[in-house]
Amino acid sequence: VQLVESGGGATYVGGSLTLSCRAYGFTFGTHVAGWFRQGPGKAREGITSLSEMTGHTFQSYANSIKGRFHVSTDDAQTTMYLHMTKLKPEDAGEYFCAAIDQNLFDGQWPDPSSGLVSWGKGTLVTVSQ
Repeated sequence: VQLVESGGGATYVGGSLTLSCRAYGFTFGTHVAGWFRQGPGKAREGITSLSEMTGHTFQSYANSIKGRFHVSTDDAQTTMYLHMTKLKPEDAGEYFCAAIDQNLFDGQWPDPSSGLVSWGKGTLVTVSQ
């Protein structure tokens, strides 16, 4: 199981970016997926989760990004996207995608040290005034 993020870069306040997370060895149809971010000097925080079980899609968003960010996958469910709009300086940071087998997800993301979650290496987003 491997996750590879891409699409990070530099933009200005109010700008937009779309991040991608490519899955290898599994599809997002069998895993709960999420985007996390870590700003300078801050702890890693979860900002969105996505579950696409057959016939049902569940999405959740942190209050800080609601209405500005949207998560989706491609038809093959091998790539997850994070569409970010109206970016703010506080959105800057390293963005990580994560995935956990749906059978192991109880509604809360496990501690990263649990070994249950697969992580990408991150992609950097900078937002300038």
